[in-house]
Amino acid sequence: MQKIKSNMLRIPLKKAALVFCLLPIFGSVSVAKEKITHGLSSFGDLKYASDFKHFEYVNPQAPKGGLIRLRNLNSFDSVNPFILKGTSEILNADIGGDANFNFASLMTPSNDEPDAVYGLVAKHAVLDDTNKWVEFHLRKGPVFHDGTPITASDVAFTFEALVKDGHPRYRQLFRDVETVQVLSDDKIRFSFKKEAFTRGLPVLIGRMPILSQASFEERPFKKTTLEPLLGSGPYKMVAVEPGRSATYKRIENHWADKLPVHVGRYNFGEIKVDYYRDRTIATEAFFAGNYDFREEFTSRVWATEYDGKPAVKKNLIQRDTLKSKALTGFQAFFFNTRLEKFKNPLVRKALTRMFDYEWTNKNLFYGSYDRLTSVFENSSLKATGLPTQEELALLEPWRAQLPKQVFKEAYMPPITDGSGKIRTQIRAALKELKQAGWTIQDKKLKNEKGEQMSFEFLLYDTGFTRIINPFIRNLERIGVEAKVRILDVASWQNRLQAFDFDIITRRLSQSAYPGTGLRDWWGSKSADIQGGYNLAGIKNEAIDALVEEVIKAEDIKTLTIAARALDRALMWGHYTIPQWYKASHFIAYWDKFGRPDKTPPGYNRSVLDTWWIDTEKAAAIDAALNQ
Repeated sequence: MQKIKSNMLRIPLKKAALVFCLLPIFGSVSVAKEKITHGLSSFGDLKYASDFKHFEYVNPQAPKGGLIRLRNLNSFDSVNPFILKGTSEILNADIGGDANFNFASLMTPSNDEPDAVYGLVAKHAVLDDTNKWVEFHLRKGPVFHDGTPITASDVAFTFEALVKDGHPRYRQLFRDVETVQVLSDDKIRFSFKKEAFTRGLPVLIGRMPILSQASFEERPFKKTTLEPLLGSGPYKMVAVEPGRSATYKRIENHWADKLPVHVGRYNFGEIKVDYYRDRTIATEAFFAGNYDFREEFTSRVWATEYDGKPAVKKNLIQRDTLKSKALTGFQAFFFNTRLEKFKNPLVRKALTRMFDYEWTNKNLFYGSYDRLTSVFENSSLKATGLPTQEELALLEPWRAQLPKQVFKEAYMPPITDGSGKIRTQIRAALKELKQAGWTIQDKKLKNEKGEQMSFEFLLYDTGFTRIINPFIRNLERIGVEAKVRILDVASWQNRLQAFDFDIITRRLSQSAYPGTGLRDWWGSKSADIQGGYNLAGIKNEAIDALVEEVIKAEDIKTLTIAARALDRALMWGHYTIPQWYKASHFIAYWDKFGRPDKTPPGYNRSVLDTWWIDTEKAAAIDAALNQ
């Protein structure tokens, strides 16, 4: 990749729909009204003033040092998390799930606000009065781990590399960026397309991890690698055992240690992540003291497997439930509507009836979850009741392209009594299937060509089979041949990226104020982009238009109206079988940590970036384990 210099004009990147214009500082710079700000958010609201000393939820006196051991599942064959190819190691969500541990960004988020970011590599941002460009002015001092300074050219290089050769999601996220101008070594401007709606786009750019341009002069960007990339964050990857473990060490006297956004954070001296290919073995390894912290995602384990363990009885392992105010991720069975058998929404609706959530929650989840009924669950963006006049104003132009139910009550999935007796659901499903051209013949559900309805659930983890198997038994009662196929994680990911599946389970995370990412989830243009997140393959111009209404919203009220209208269209389209959620996180940990007095209200799952090793507690744990 050609080195970017501040006096060189870059060749247009047609595929990325952007042009890099690298100009001297005294080039054609706009003199429009400008706003200088120490932070950014989608709607301009910031909790912390420009002179804040640290985030409220940290302990500014937290000691540094010590080792924390974490676990991840399955395996990895690359340490480049920015490309489509390979299964990459990146610090998991327990400790942030954010590239910022290794790679600094222009700005970094606070965990007690919906989407605000504050200056990290950038000391401040500059916005014009029409929101058509954003400038970032870099502070003096940020360096990569080899001691070389981070410059605006590195930022420009990163943007180009991600959009041109990175994971396809970057092209979707940043497609409204028209040009990038390196104004000087410490100033860079991102200009947006004239017709673009750019609410939240400066925040996304601000959170982009920064890569070293010089480090890629002799190594390709878009290939998998087990040689750590040159980073600039508070931690450096220092050891890799392919597929087994990765070790990170804290940078002593890191350039950001005294910045308000870092004070009291990133306290562990060393982080080691071990990989387990089996969930059960990983659970037992935790109770044996082989790693220190886990978020528990399996309600059965949380309800039944902790109380009897010796370490729990001795209070060596602590448990906690952290409440969350965050808009929950959307977890569902995704139909691949690219396939002929799933194109008819009546078929998808009928098959949805066979998933008995109430029985599943009662018998398998110990009543721990609530049913997802919205793409925007656990937030005010969720559609409720009848559509308002404002929602109808957005929906009416698309009445012909949307299901009739969109204009009635908000979506609710079929509800059973939890007994496992679903004759009412079976009758309704068979009626809908008959309308769609599928009938029972010789106890098999067949179409007009005599083909039986058959499909497979694609998994990479055996743990989910206990949930799917009862679903399969219900499907058999209406003549459907369904089965589970379990692959290794690399093969599973390859098929996912190529949309080579019938039904797949995924959980898609989203920000508090959804924006351009919705195009990747639900937009027609992303349905055929390899590696994209439009898993269902939705191509619907009404949904495209509603997504754009959400993106262009300039205030929370308008955003809420548009999101609720979109929610109705997506849920009543039966593109998915919504699963379950809980507005909290179950965590368990060996009692060796210190914690701040205040916990952020859960806009971000990460809590460990503010914890530290309590040396006395850690010594007591070690003594207990060595007895």
